[in-house]
Amino acid sequence: MAVDFKKPACVSSSNKKKFGLCDDQPPLPKGPAYIDETNGENWISVVVNQPQNDVLFTAIDNCIEIFRPDRTMDKRCDGMLSFNDTVVFVELKQMNTMDVGWIKDGEKQLRTTIKYFEDEPLSKGFRVKKAYIANSERPKFRDSQQERMEKFEDETGYVLRIENRIIL
Repeated sequence: MAVDFKKPACVSSSNKKKFGLCDDQPPLPKGPAYIDETNGENWISVVVNQPQNDVLFTAIDNCIEIFRPDRTMDKRCDGMLSFNDTVVFVELKQMNTMDVGWIKDGEKQLRTTIKYFEDEPLSKGFRVKKAYIANSERPKFRDSQQERMEKFEDETGYVLRIENRIIL
């Protein structure tokens, strides 16, 4: 089943040198992730856009429907940044824990979304393909996840990073 990764209601943009990606947590109502250009304290991930590209952010979780064959909703990552020939899938987390469960969850959500995206003709327009698991509570993860990141790239064709600073 086709997935509309260009659904207009889910797309916003920025050309700022630096902006953030947010995903409101309870007690705020759950909605899609979004770009914020002014309230740095709310940012889960910082996007550094030094060349000031016109970057599109497509909210995926809670905005774009991705159904399994049995018509139940599948897991999705929070969003996708795109500009020129580059696409970056992002999973946003806010967890201050030594347990790596949030990394495993984020990786699974990214893999699932990327699988659906790669089935769409839209994916062929991107030469540079990346994925990030960003955690505002653990901006730099101490343990090496090199093996996980290499396996992810081998299996998906996307470079995986586990950090909350996305440099475009």
